[in-house]
Amino acid sequence: MPTCPNRGYPDLHEHLRTLRARGLLLEIDRPIDKDTEMHPLVRWQFVGGIEEHERKAFLFTHVIDGRGRRYRFPVVVGALAGNRAIYCAGMQLEENEINARWEHAVANPIAPRVLAEAPCQEVVIEGADLQGEGRGLDMLPIPISTPGFDSAPTLTATNVITRDPETGVQNHGTYRAGLKASDRLVVRMATRVGGAGGYQHYLKHRSRGDKTMPCAIVLGAPPCVAMVAPQKMPLDVDEIGIAGGLAGAPINVVRAHSVDLLVPAEAEIVIEGLLDTELLEPEGPFGESHGHVALEEYNIPMRVTAITHRKDAIVASYISQVTPSESSAMKRVAYEPMFLAHLQKTLGIRAVTRVTLHERMTALRRIAIVTVKRGAARSEVWRALYGVSAFRADCGKICVAVNEDIDPDNSDALLWAIAFRMNPVKDLQILPYRSPGHGPEREHEAGDETDATLLIDATMKEVLPPLALPKREHMQRAMDIWHELGLPRLRPQSPWFGSPEGDWLPQWDHAAARAASGRYLENGRASERLQRGGLKPETRFVPE
Repeated sequence: MPTCPNRGYPDLHEHLRTLRARGLLLEIDRPIDKDTEMHPLVRWQFVGGIEEHERKAFLFTHVIDGRGRRYRFPVVVGALAGNRAIYCAGMQLEENEINARWEHAVANPIAPRVLAEAPCQEVVIEGADLQGEGRGLDMLPIPISTPGFDSAPTLTATNVITRDPETGVQNHGTYRAGLKASDRLVVRMATRVGGAGGYQHYLKHRSRGDKTMPCAIVLGAPPCVAMVAPQKMPLDVDEIGIAGGLAGAPINVVRAHSVDLLVPAEAEIVIEGLLDTELLEPEGPFGESHGHVALEEYNIPMRVTAITHRKDAIVASYISQVTPSESSAMKRVAYEPMFLAHLQKTLGIRAVTRVTLHERMTALRRIAIVTVKRGAARSEVWRALYGVSAFRADCGKICVAVNEDIDPDNSDALLWAIAFRMNPVKDLQILPYRSPGHGPEREHEAGDETDATLLIDATMKEVLPPLALPKREHMQRAMDIWHELGLPRLRPQSPWFGSPEGDWLPQWDHAAARAASGRYLENGRASERLQRGGLKPETRFVPE
């Protein structure tokens, strides 16, 4: 195998070894049908009540298709962001270090190192070897993501590499690509307001009269490289430099075999080819990341000119579609710290302690929750709401401010705060002129139609008594007994205990302690001494 000198980052094989050592990798050796079983099997850990920290990456070593044909390449699903721990392992960081590393990488990109040879080109397939069943693209075990709806196996975990024909700057984007023949696929890269980076390159090539556009689709890039493609960097930024900044070292690249592009040297598989700038081909249906099936539409055909791969290549695939999913988890771990840094550092709103992008079903983009300290000035609460709604065009259609006693990941707690702490007359604002963003509606056909933004202040406007749940020590003791009795497994949802905070006095705390220890009669004797006449029932009493 060609060696890559001075590499300061793991490739996919090394990353999987780390996941295996940390108990984050499930290896499935029994036959698994990539067309009907693979993604549904992994999907269960996102919709089956499995806690986020219990999710794993799945490595399938015995892959078959709907006709029983066996493939020689294994497939890994969930290896980049099955959960936060998997994402952090790929970044070689602790979770609290993620935001600073992203900020540093964007501000300090590191140019790649160009090699003469690389592992990704150990095997080269071209010409007649791309033609026919079982050859070319048809030799790759590409899963069907949404069995029963998708019309073709589709590349999902992609770094699609294109180059600006005017500036020479390359772009890495994550775009889906549906398989059509052993040497042809169709790429969808127009999603994003104004079009993604690759689509802008396509438009420039077309305006120049070029009949084709070089393209390389990478499967299984090193994690630090794979993670830059979905992050929607500015259009004129070469993501490979950002990946170098994440790794703290230059990313090794090599010139592609049949097109004039630079590709990651340690990639598992590289599909090289030419995008057609004149003709479009129907593609889809396909289950999209906004959670609905994207119906059939015309997209960009690509004629494959070569496929190169490592001898021990592994096919990487994402779980996407309805969130939570691998693709939403990948974005969430990176996006939330960016939002928080924007509010705290750029806007200087010190009362903000957390930003949460709601994930389940809403794909991170629609609902943002800002956690602010209790007692924060109303002006700061509204500055936080304005700031989070404007940070990204595709995130924050509905923005809600809550206090720290509300778990933003618990939709019931969130609705409770909205129900009891928000006055629609005073605490709600609607802002016009928002981009429709990525969704089941076809945003590129929306014309001048715009969406709007809803801001909700669901913070406490006054000091309230504690939440009416037993204190933590009593709930914990009851949990121990629950386990001793062998009752069904508990999955505590916050809040699951009450805290002596807010409108609560030490005298009441002492009285509650006496009652909990069986001494309630002492409280009765004390209250008897405080009997008074001439009052209305429910007149408040404050002990001294």
